[in-house]
Amino acid sequence: MSATIHPTAIVEREAKLGDGVVVDAYAYIGRLVSLGNGTHVCHHSTIDGRTQIGDNNVIHPYAYVGAPTHDLKYVGGEPGLRIGNCNVFREYCTTHVATNAENETIIGDNNVFLAYAHVAHDCVVGNHVIMSSQAALGGHVTLCDFTNIGWGTGIHQFCRVGKYAMVGASSKATQDILPYMLANGIPARVRSPNFVNLQRHSFSEKQISQIKTIFKTFYLKGLNHTQAMEEMVSEDIFQEFRSEFLSFVGGSTRGFA
Repeated sequence: MSATIHPTAIVEREAKLGDGVVVDAYAYIGRLVSLGNGTHVCHHSTIDGRTQIGDNNVIHPYAYVGAPTHDLKYVGGEPGLRIGNCNVFREYCTTHVATNAENETIIGDNNVFLAYAHVAHDCVVGNHVIMSSQAALGGHVTLCDFTNIGWGTGIHQFCRVGKYAMVGASSKATQDILPYMLANGIPARVRSPNFVNLQRHSFSEKQISQIKTIFKTFYLKGLNHTQAMEEMVSEDIFQEFRSEFLSFVGGSTRGFA
């Protein structure tokens, strides 16, 4: 099935549109854009830049996907943005291409970006992520799978939010948030395991108990992160999550909330 394009929409000749794509009134599709099958571009939205979008995404009115980087280090060329399948970009979202021509901002599958959410240059967003309205990612931020960023929350450049973690509304994260944890505040601090998210995704009681013990080891025993990791290595009770936490902590450049 060919694409359906409203007569008032502007689709540059070089753009590539998959089967079943719908482009509504007054939308704009740039020349370097590639849209996968079944993607719906709503009225008055813009997709530009070297942007590759997968199947069955929805771009709501006035969203701007593939906007130029804000990074003043940009020196030319065509940086990229790569988006997977089944994502929803609500009204007035902004999503930027990378800064350097050889790089891409990357967004995975099944994510929801609510109104005015912002994904800056060179970010990596995993799968099943929810960004609430007016949440914003600085450049080079990583959101792992199943994370949740609350309303009006900002994530500082180069920070990472571990999988199944949440940063609550109106917070400011200036350091990494460990997987499975709930953080909030200015600056954001880890308060507890992210119990609601864990329960929603069918973690067992044994797994949740182990994550509670990890939380106590990192945040309630007065240990620094090196000491907490040493305890995780030495205790068999952490076996299921040990390699994951070692990898996450080892990859930090900002330290941990």
